[in-house]
Amino acid sequence: MRTDTTDEFASSLAAADVACTRVEAAEFSAALDGVVDAPAVGVPLGIDGVSLDDTAVETPPTPRLLRDAETGVTRVHGIVDHGSFVIQADEAGAEPVSLYPRTHVGVVRASDLHADVEATAAWLHDEFDAGRDSAVLATGASATADMGELVHGVHGPQDVHAVVVTDR
Repeated sequence: MRTDTTDEFASSLAAADVACTRVEAAEFSAALDGVVDAPAVGVPLGIDGVSLDDTAVETPPTPRLLRDAETGVTRVHGIVDHGSFVIQADEAGAEPVSLYPRTHVGVVRASDLHADVEATAAWLHDEFDAGRDSAVLATGASATADMGELVHGVHGPQDVHAVVVTDR
């Protein structure tokens, strides 16, 4: 993935008040530990050379871990134009791990960044055809103003952080 794509993604994330850390796989564990508030829970990332094994993140998620976790860590895809995450449902529990803790850290390979909604929809079409037919699109922390003043974190994380693995 071209560097300017990760730069554009980081810029779009910043506009949504989401921090972004860029890292190569060899430095992933240290970088992740620098952005995670314990206790943390996560799901397997499925990225070659990148694992939660040597981090402060506990796996697999259990009801107790989800209830107590300050941070949830999942693999995501990214929509560059909007600084959005695409979180796919899986048997490991990516959706609750991304939604219940106060902070969500989305780990995305640079090669999993999609330019825009149209490119994301085309990719999701193939995913849905393959039976992976549930995904959540999220841009920044959850927020609602339907009952008055804008409130963050009512139905999802209050804080969001992206970790972009640049060499995968």
